[in-house]
Amino acid sequence: MRQPGFLDQQLFAELAAKSATNPRGRQHHNFHEMDEPCHRMAVGLQPSTYIPPHRHLSADKAECLIVLRGTLGLLIFDEQGAVVNKRVLQAGGDCLGADLAPGTFHGLVVLEADSMMFECKSGPYRPVGEGEHPAWAPREGGPGVAEYQAWMRAQFD
Repeated sequence: MRQPGFLDQQLFAELAAKSATNPRGRQHHNFHEMDEPCHRMAVGLQPSTYIPPHRHLSADKAECLIVLRGTLGLLIFDEQGAVVNKRVLQAGGDCLGADLAPGTFHGLVVLEADSMMFECKSGPYRPVGEGEHPAWAPREGGPGVAEYQAWMRAQFD
């Protein structure tokens, strides 16, 4: 049987340190086994990370995001890439998180170093697939990421 997992300052410190040295600028800590129907994870995030706009088309892939420490900017896009909603998600702030319906194009920018997010969605894990990456935004590691990420961040200036 799996032991209880805790969202504590020790975990946050570990995730902050690992995300700071991770080339992707983020680090996951899974509370679930990969075959469990509900995936729950803490994610340490640095401002350098690029979380591109994407969506999850499967009807069972609603996603819940809650900021535990720091500040994130959430952008919601329409099919053409226009921003239709944006929110600052901040631990202890006015808005701490979001519940996103399947099919919702969304992207995140990290507005404060060592931010921590709790994410919950149905398993099993599968990479973002065909039709879930928009043509109007660069994919992680692709050309144009720095410019697009700067534009995303500027939405919160």
